[in-house]
Amino acid sequence: MNGGDGGDVAEAPAGPPPPLEWKFSQVFGERTAGEEVQEVDIISAIEFDKTGDHLATGDRGGRVVLFERTDTKENIGSRRELERMDYSASRHPEFRYKTEFQSHEPEFDYLKSLEIEEKINKIRWCQSSNGALFLLSTNDKTIKYWKVQEKKVKKISEMNIDPSRAVGNGSVASSSVSSSPKQCLANGGYADRSFNCLSNDLSFPPGVFSSLHLPVVVTSNETSLVARCRRVYAHAHDYHINSISNNSDGETFISADDLRINLWNLEISNQSFNIVDVKPTNMEDLTEVITSAEFHPTHCNTLAYSSSKGSIRLIDLRQSALCDSHSKLFEEQETPGSRSFFTEIIASISDIKFSKDGRYILSRDYMTLKLWDINMDSGPVSTFQVHEYLRPKLCDLYENDSIFDKFECCLSGDGLRVATGSYSNLFRVFGCAAGTTEATTLEASKNPMRRQVQTPSRPSRSLSSSITRVVRRGSESPGVDANGNSFDFTTKLLHLAWHPTENSIACAAANSLYMYYA
Repeated sequence: MNGGDGGDVAEAPAGPPPPLEWKFSQVFGERTAGEEVQEVDIISAIEFDKTGDHLATGDRGGRVVLFERTDTKENIGSRRELERMDYSASRHPEFRYKTEFQSHEPEFDYLKSLEIEEKINKIRWCQSSNGALFLLSTNDKTIKYWKVQEKKVKKISEMNIDPSRAVGNGSVASSSVSSSPKQCLANGGYADRSFNCLSNDLSFPPGVFSSLHLPVVVTSNETSLVARCRRVYAHAHDYHINSISNNSDGETFISADDLRINLWNLEISNQSFNIVDVKPTNMEDLTEVITSAEFHPTHCNTLAYSSSKGSIRLIDLRQSALCDSHSKLFEEQETPGSRSFFTEIIASISDIKFSKDGRYILSRDYMTLKLWDINMDSGPVSTFQVHEYLRPKLCDLYENDSIFDKFECCLSGDGLRVATGSYSNLFRVFGCAAGTTEATTLEASKNPMRRQVQTPSRPSRSLSSSITRVVRRGSESPGVDANGNSFDFTTKLLHLAWHPTENSIACAAANSLYMYYA
């Protein structure tokens, strides 16, 4: 072994990545001071497509708004130019408004005397083809499959009469109508060009009647985006739809309500297969409901669904047609003596997401974010405290129904970080790499670091040398942020999405869409 500096020395293990410094990128629909937000304008769903070049939002008014990325198209140059500009480090992700369309309208179920609101619950992008975008959107009862495509605008360029041959009041100076018998062709046309109705040189005998002016329609270079509903998947759910998820096979998707999960083929809208049914024979025996469901990103036979009891079940579609039994169950054992009236309410999982490689599942309950390894069902790999400071206020939160708020969660494309929303339009970003203490609190505003709370994470209890189960704590301040402002439970950041390939987050604060990058 060479003892010199250039000798073979065992490499030290790489440390955790440094915390990201988040910067404001864009805002769409920013409110002016004192402006009242209309209920129908509040954003209720956000989703990036797989490429990250398109972003879709849905609102409570049943509209879907699409945005497209512009910086990747406009800043294309040679490699040398990009290196000289340090392009990769300074690139600023930018989106622009693309189009919007009315996806759902309010309906009324006359059989159940039930009003079905138009609010978009979920949006999922499907595989694009031939330059067209495809996506699924759902309200409480009906799923729709949309195709958004650019169509060339057709315009009337000119009338079919030749101005040089027109005289007087529009009659034609000379007649091209032949007095000879019409020579008909097999397909119904005429051999004589003067009788061809497609000719631009139509003319009529003078003094008989004014010439007939037919418009000539031409396709211009202008384009307009047209959204067309290709299919409607309806009448398959008795309860409110809480999730839709595309399968990696590109042909099927699932929809889940409180008690059932159905499997659909994108091409067939009049039938679906019930693959999970947790409805008991007697509804009085009901103890838990389905809260979220998601297909595995690469295994078309695997999906996961979460419950109101805080458990996640992994099921394999190859086992049986009706997947009443699960292949794996992920749940955290309750600490003895910790049970209270609120235990089950705050344990209910509001959202689950697979990591990009499908190895991990991220779940969000009212108090925490949990990261699960699908190969380890004994407990979560990491737990991130989001709302621990609210524990003394659970009675108040129950009284004003805030305890039932459903916060979404998301993972970065590289799997190194997770994010979720909170109250006062705050959202939290946690590092989940081994050894990291990253825990950042940001505000959905043009100055995201305004309410920055420095809260170093404290790892606790090691499971083994190779697999570490970590509890990371967020802010412990009881309802007060770093600036001494009390938390506002009426402004909540429920919906957010992480760009699939870059450190960029889109989040919804009421009717405003904020975008950040690091």
